[in-house]
Amino acid sequence: MRSQVRRALWDMVPRDHRESPRALRRRQLVVVAFVLVGAVVLGFSLRTEPGSTQFYVFTLVMAALWTVGAFASGPLHLGRIALRDAHVRPVLTPFVVGAVIVGIFTLGGLLVRSLSFLDPLTAQIRDVLAYTDESSLWVLALITAVNGVAEELFFRGAAYAAVPKHPVTVTTIAYTIATMATGNLMLSFAAVLLGVVVGLERRASGGILAPIITHLTWSLSMLVLLPLIFL
Repeated sequence: MRSQVRRALWDMVPRDHRESPRALRRRQLVVVAFVLVGAVVLGFSLRTEPGSTQFYVFTLVMAALWTVGAFASGPLHLGRIALRDAHVRPVLTPFVVGAVIVGIFTLGGLLVRSLSFLDPLTAQIRDVLAYTDESSLWVLALITAVNGVAEELFFRGAAYAAVPKHPVTVTTIAYTIATMATGNLMLSFAAVLLGVVVGLERRASGGILAPIITHLTWSLSMLVLLPLIFL
């Protein structure tokens, strides 16, 4: 178990993803531009009426922005992790990592709900869950999945590759700042924890596949579990 965690989050597989100074600079400029635009759109998306046409439009525009920004910045890589004597695409391990995060967030949600002095946080969580109450679960699941993939393409793909030093820290901060545009403290807190974990997966594997799988496992599970806890 310890070795699996080390391979998933710490041990870096060999890779050659070097870019010329010109290509790196171009990637950095593209990333900064899309972060600024994306933060504005994200802020508007969660200030629309739950279940409204505007809500769906804004969230899909958000996903399109992250995706276009990711591929416009330069090459992206899927990544690999060590398995015995070979390097393989990460599939099962990031799913397990995502499931562990789901367990942590579920326990945290139960704790927040049970402590009266955390009622303001409970209210913020319920504000987010208003979207699940007013919208079709299948539509929300699709939007959640599309946005989860798009966010990882951009933040752990393009943005990570644009940062020469301390990319896990920098991309986690950028992801959190973009999420803070929603004005919701709980979403921002979740962005910090998720950002660190998927950032470490990106660092270890050298690609975006592991972060995408972990992100989807967490976000789709929370879409189902949090209403059971708070509504």
